Amino acid sequence: MWAEGKYDMIERPFYIEKIKPYIDKNIIKVLVGIRRSGKSFIMMMVKDLLKANGIDKTHIIEANFESKALPFDKTADGLYAYVKARAGKSRGRRLYLLLDEIQEVEGWEKVVDAFTVDFPVDVYLTGSNAKLLSGELATHLSGRYVEIRVYPLSFAETLPCYRALSPGISEQDAFMRYVKDGGMPFVHDAHISGEVFRAYMSDVFNSVLLKDIAQRRKLRDTDLLEKILMYLVSEIGHEFSAPSLSKYLRHEGRTVAPETLYNYVRYAAEACFSVELKRNDVAGKRILSSRQKVYLSDHGFREAIFGNNEARIDQVLENIVAVDLVRRGYGVTVGTVGAKEVDFIAQRGSERIYVQVAYLMPTVETREREFSSLEQIRDNYPKYVLSLDMPDFSRNGIVHRRIHDFLLDR
Repeated sequence: MWAEGKYDMIERPFYIEKIKPYIDKNIIKVLVGIRRSGKSFIMMMVKDLLKANGIDKTHIIEANFESKALPFDKTADGLYAYVKARAGKSRGRRLYLLLDEIQEVEGWEKVVDAFTVDFPVDVYLTGSNAKLLSGELATHLSGRYVEIRVYPLSFAETLPCYRALSPGISEQDAFMRYVKDGGMPFVHDAHISGEVFRAYMSDVFNSVLLKDIAQRRKLRDTDLLEKILMYLVSEIGHEFSAPSLSKYLRHEGRTVAPETLYNYVRYAAEACFSVELKRNDVAGKRILSSRQKVYLSDHGFREAIFGNNEARIDQVLENIVAVDLVRRGYGVTVGTVGAKEVDFIAQRGSERIYVQVAYLMPTVETREREFSSLEQIRDNYPKYVLSLDMPDFSRNGIVHRRIHDFLLDR
């Protein structure tokens, strides 16, 4: 049994529990997520966990490939030679390789494959580009890796931070702060706000744009890429289509082919900046791949770039719930029931739930709008309407819950 380690920063036991079953198994653990979402800290948690369970530090090899302070050349050959030398000193004992931002090493996938063949190793990788990692891993390591998606902090993970700063804060008030702050770990570790928050989030945005998309995809037109990312930030929760984006770009003085637009939007998702949800025709039981919605992996980008998330709170609440469902391991689609829409259909194995999200439902008309689409679905799976309302408006077997209660899993 593996004991828990101790950490000074925000604990993320959700991810450690995902990793634990694979420790000391001949399978490569790959943590993928937007940069600065906490992947490096989770690797630190893994290291502490290994040490707490008797692994000597001399058998743990750490390397962050965005650092210049590496004890070897940042090349595939340099990495291999270093591990080989350490393996020679380990007298046949297993080495634990914690390799952070591995995609920075050209040819990394062949070296990792060689490690698993040549030495007794347990390998953990992180990366900021889902397509790059999964594509190369599938090619060279078929069936020998598990991918674990890392997302910015959930509301449940940030609540202890708000309570540490304001011990008497209510869950509702803490949640409204989360609506503005988003979930980037550094925002909560350092308790930053105002101009410092905006500067930090803008820096992350630019790093994603330039390093994780433009540089990797060899895109020269970074101005177009920036405009498309800004559009995605502005229009979270709205149905995406090439015509709507083309219209937006024409106002910006740009004319772009639809295929280019779709490619750029896909690159944003591959860089873990956004989450794409396809539309699901509930009655016809088919996925409509040409109609989709795009959400941000962290809604704090919208606050930093455009300000005042509360002014577009309907969109932001939808974004928070969408990412939370994906974080929990559901396959999530947007539902269509005739002419009506169900915000989310979430499927995990044989489990399915339907979720409708609203800000407030003060009138009979608004409650009718939110409940009626779910009432048209004739199956027995759980159905939820989530809002910030205090009264319980549950009806006809459809459960009404406050959003922050749902996010806290009550």
